[in-house]
Amino acid sequence: MPQIKLGKYRHYKGKYYQVIGLARHRETLEEMVVYKGLYNTKKFGKNPLWVRPKKMFLEKVEIDGKKIPRFKFVG
Repeated sequence: MPQIKLGKYRHYKGKYYQVIGLARHRETLEEMVVYKGLYNTKKFGKNPLWVRPKKMFLEKVEIDGKKIPRFKFVG
């Protein structure tokens, strides 16, 4: 499986995120990406932290018949 670069990513819906590391799920040992939102919302606050399975982070989504990365590295 490809490696995850630390740094800034753009989600296909437009928001930006900062990947800060990788972790493993305690029970399943599945690799998880730890990242923070580079935004502020009433619902989640400023720079909320998220985790997502690495496999899902790297997958492509289909939009208008075209496959694009869920997250694209931007630096």
